[in-house]
Amino acid sequence: MEFLTAHWLDIVTTVLGLAYILLEYKASIWMWLVGFLMQSLGIVLYYQKGLYADCGMEFYYLAMTIYGYWRWVRGSASKEPLPIRHFPSRLVLPWTLLILGLWGIMYWFLNTFTDSTVPMIDSFTTALSVVGIWALAHKYLEQWFIWIVVDVFTCGLYFYKDIPFKASLYGLYVVIAVMGWFRWKRTMAEAQC
Repeated sequence: MEFLTAHWLDIVTTVLGLAYILLEYKASIWMWLVGFLMQSLGIVLYYQKGLYADCGMEFYYLAMTIYGYWRWVRGSASKEPLPIRHFPSRLVLPWTLLILGLWGIMYWFLNTFTDSTVPMIDSFTTALSVVGIWALAHKYLEQWFIWIVVDVFTCGLYFYKDIPFKASLYGLYVVIAVMGWFRWKRTMAEAQC
């Protein structure tokens, strides 16, 4: 009972994360409500665990959730769905520099102004996530590689910070990201035929 009391927020956000994945898979608009709840509770969880960059990232995710819901309700001006495509090579250098810049700034901030015990990895996964979400919004196939790296490092980080349920969820996310890459690659190839 003590374990459940100590980890209730981890358990609830993990269950919401699983529900979110299922709703995303089904392309259900309810995904956005579940995501909003998950991220709101995630702010509290990550703050309590000293994962300040992850905590801050949840605010960004909240904004993206509101935007996503609005976008799904409003619809698209174009009749054609956005195709899956490759990440443009001309953007590799600028986005790599952005990741490194964000990582450095967040690391400095966490190291200077917080009591974070994991500023290096917390800022790294957060910097990658900013770009991962952008790449996902543009339906770039290579966004899956970003999420695989983020999910592997986050899984280890969360086990280290005693967030075992969320850590396990991120382990599952690694598997889903690998499967997602294969599925998107197949879908992209079929669309080009």
